[in-house]
Amino acid sequence: MKKLYLSLSLLAVCFAGAQEVQWQKNIPSDTQDFLSNMTSTVDRQILLSGSSINTKAQQLSTGSLQNNGYDYHVLKLDQQGNKLWDKYFGGSKHDYLMSSIATQEGGFALVGTSFSNISGDKKENNLGGSDVWIVRLSETGEELWQKTLGTKSNDEASSVVQSTDMGFFVAGNINDNRKLFGSKDIFVSKLGRDGKLIKTTILGGKSLDEVTDMIPTADGGIVVLIYSTSGKAENLNNSETQNSAQDNNFQNETSRPELTSTVKTFIGKSEDGFGAGDYWIIKLDKNANVEWQKTYGGTGDDRPKSIANTENGYIVSGESTSQSSGNKKENIKEGTDLWVLNLDRSGNELWQKNYSFGNRDVVMSLDVIRKTNKDNFSEDKGFLLGGYTQAEEKVKSDDEKFWMLYIDTNGKEEWRKYVEGKEKKNEERLVSARLQSDGSYLLAGTSADQLGEENWKIVKLGDKQVEDLIERKDLQIYPNPAKDFCYVELDSEFKDQGSREVKITVYDMTGKVIQQLTTKNKVTKINTSGLPQGIYIIKASTADKSLTTKLIKE
Repeated sequence: MKKLYLSLSLLAVCFAGAQEVQWQKNIPSDTQDFLSNMTSTVDRQILLSGSSINTKAQQLSTGSLQNNGYDYHVLKLDQQGNKLWDKYFGGSKHDYLMSSIATQEGGFALVGTSFSNISGDKKENNLGGSDVWIVRLSETGEELWQKTLGTKSNDEASSVVQSTDMGFFVAGNINDNRKLFGSKDIFVSKLGRDGKLIKTTILGGKSLDEVTDMIPTADGGIVVLIYSTSGKAENLNNSETQNSAQDNNFQNETSRPELTSTVKTFIGKSEDGFGAGDYWIIKLDKNANVEWQKTYGGTGDDRPKSIANTENGYIVSGESTSQSSGNKKENIKEGTDLWVLNLDRSGNELWQKNYSFGNRDVVMSLDVIRKTNKDNFSEDKGFLLGGYTQAEEKVKSDDEKFWMLYIDTNGKEEWRKYVEGKEKKNEERLVSARLQSDGSYLLAGTSADQLGEENWKIVKLGDKQVEDLIERKDLQIYPNPAKDFCYVELDSEFKDQGSREVKITVYDMTGKVIQQLTTKNKVTKINTSGLPQGIYIIKASTADKSLTTKLIKE
């Protein structure tokens, strides 16, 4: 079997030369723990999320109780990797956590695939074999609400994002043996900020389609990234389908009036595919209506992995085995190459590039690097990608290379760096790689001493060349403009000068003090819900230094 993962221990060792290992943490466990992703929280801390299994129920210090089978497992760490809290959520059967996000107001949203009926933490029954289970958490990991969505078939969760109206979009797959469109279709559900289901859109082609990423857009909508093996398909008759007795409705229980009136639409893929698999990109508006869809690919297998917003549109990264064919313009160099597309706001190509590190290239992260221009506006500076390369054939001790690639806004390569793998003793797998706001890099994965004992592991790396890409500001406010709240972030160097305490003061434009507080934290949450619309001044001061910036209240 080919090994399709990268060792974290080799990174901790091999980066120690040019890059600094700032810290690494092992999360001990005597159970089999699976990590799904790592999220940076709004207060610049870390949330690890995945699924755990334990044959014995375990009472945690937080009061949370593990159930039988796999449970949702979330763990919050501080900036030094120390555990702040962890929580388990589950029913009597298996519940697999697939995606988590930090919400704008400081809490979290979890989404996964659940086989449980009402039991344990689960408050609603399933409709089919597996359904989608969304759990909304507070800043401290307490449940605020939960929602179960699904059909009578098997439904799988893939991704969740928060929209600009503070509601949520959830995306995943429907495996329906009656074939709405193909063997596996896409669902996108819009929920209100309280979890109420507003609308579901079903999308698909003639074969298999899988969600790989989803991002919110500034207009309140989303862009969904899909790996598609399908050709085009006609839209279904939405009025007939919605009212049919086939119950192809993505909802909780049909007896609930707010759900039976929910609008559902069924949109087919508008373009044929080019090869074994393609990039399928769909833009939906704030009401989950499709605005446009695009297909990109060659005659080989092209797998999209990540998408991010840019100032002019979107950047997409993935992996390709296609030569120049279809609408792919460059040949691959070896095995599987990295394929990057830059698109405008309508999904039209601005440019595309191939990059090769040899053998099988796997992209793990995609970050847009920003800078402030001469007019004091933020603009794109370049794009940083992270991933690894593996040998295609039998694994050797040096078959793995972790790499970072920095390209400018036109796709021109500025620099690349990578490290060779070394032999490792444990079975290890890299799951997530994240660039942090201070220019450090977090790598998270799993490590197993023996079968059935798989622990979470996280490594924080520092790299001078990466840190130099990040524009540092002593005082930052986000979101800005703000509605109900904002966060005040202080640069560590500013905060450490003089007194450890920092006084934060909010003034209106007449100079009147509106709020004032003292903090020792790097990031502080400010309540702005009671402020009238307008412009305010925020001042941060220590014993010997002060900084000011403007806040816009919507």
